[in-house]
Amino acid sequence: MTGTITHDPPPTAGGRQGAPLIVTEDAELLDDLLRLCAAAGATPEVHHSVPGPRPSTPSAPTGNAPPPTHSGAGWRTGWETAPLVLVGDDAARRVRGAVRRRGVVLVGRDQDDSGIWQRAVEIGADHVLMLPDGEQWLVDRIADVAEGVGRPALTVGVIGGRGGAGASTLACALAVTSAREGLRSLLVDADPMGGGLDVLLGGETADGLRWPAFAASRGRVGGGALEESLPELHSLRVLSWDRGDCVAVPAPAVRAVLAAARRRGGTVVVDLPRRIDDGVAEVLAQLDIGILVVPAELRAVAAAGRVAAAVGMVLRDLRVAVRGPYASGLDDREVARLLGLPLVGEVPVESGLLRATESRRPPGTPSRGPLARFCRSFWERALAETDGRGGSSS
Repeated sequence: MTGTITHDPPPTAGGRQGAPLIVTEDAELLDDLLRLCAAAGATPEVHHSVPGPRPSTPSAPTGNAPPPTHSGAGWRTGWETAPLVLVGDDAARRVRGAVRRRGVVLVGRDQDDSGIWQRAVEIGADHVLMLPDGEQWLVDRIADVAEGVGRPALTVGVIGGRGGAGASTLACALAVTSAREGLRSLLVDADPMGGGLDVLLGGETADGLRWPAFAASRGRVGGGALEESLPELHSLRVLSWDRGDCVAVPAPAVRAVLAAARRRGGTVVVDLPRRIDDGVAEVLAQLDIGILVVPAELRAVAAAGRVAAAVGMVLRDLRVAVRGPYASGLDDREVARLLGLPLVGEVPVESGLLRATESRRPPGTPSRGPLARFCRSFWERALAETDGRGGSSS
């Protein structure tokens, strides 16, 4: 069980990584917390009470300068500087007089102890956590500290309203444009039957892992390790499918991998299949924005309506991008009205796109082409929206 008192993130020293601080004399609890830190890839500091002062920016003495002392404004306690503080319930009274700060978690074991909430208030804790129920939450929080996590990636999913709608083309163009704008960018192929986005990007033989390599993942996946393991194509990382027999990845693995991708910041673009299974539902749950690509034909609009109904059960922010040519009586606004979705705009026709793809140039490569301009305009609006509401872009 976990409980939240406030939701502010813990402070970090300039965004740098740091070691969590454990304060407890309970040997059994300490063993559990050390085990969870090890699972998260972090090495904590351990104290029985509020630690004494230490230099915030230690340096070796030079020349005839005297060694530093524990007095003066340059010294701060580990309690103040640690990015995350785990206080055992046994130590709550010993830390009651410490400086109030964010990022304090009070950890206990007695599910029936209602007094733990009062003790949490007394020490200014952000969260109350009970073991063993809250172990996975705590591992995730510690790992965030170990990775130096900032704002998560703005994550966009692209799905076709019908087969051949051009969703994969738009997904690739969005990722390529994001990378060209200098953002950390990841393109995720969530459609095992699509032939592989690495092929569309001309990188099917590039070194790096594909989806089947992550099929056994269940717990935390390191964001940095994930990024380094994937093929890098056109200045972006790509998670695609290989040409083997694996056509599904368990939902827990999908959840772990996409969460790791989001923690790296920047942008994540996901090419989605129209078939919604457990793995795709996990992806939808982590999307910030969904784009439904719909050809401007009545049958395509009817098919897209069914897709939108299924996707909308999980994804709150679903928008429509319309692709011409238009059937009689239809335009982009009418398609959006029929579907009851906000309009992203009209996906432009780019001459020579098929020839460019055959020559191993990905969609959106001409930076001044109409498709690249469409994608750049989308990112500008989406990033401004998330910045305006304190959202997830970086």
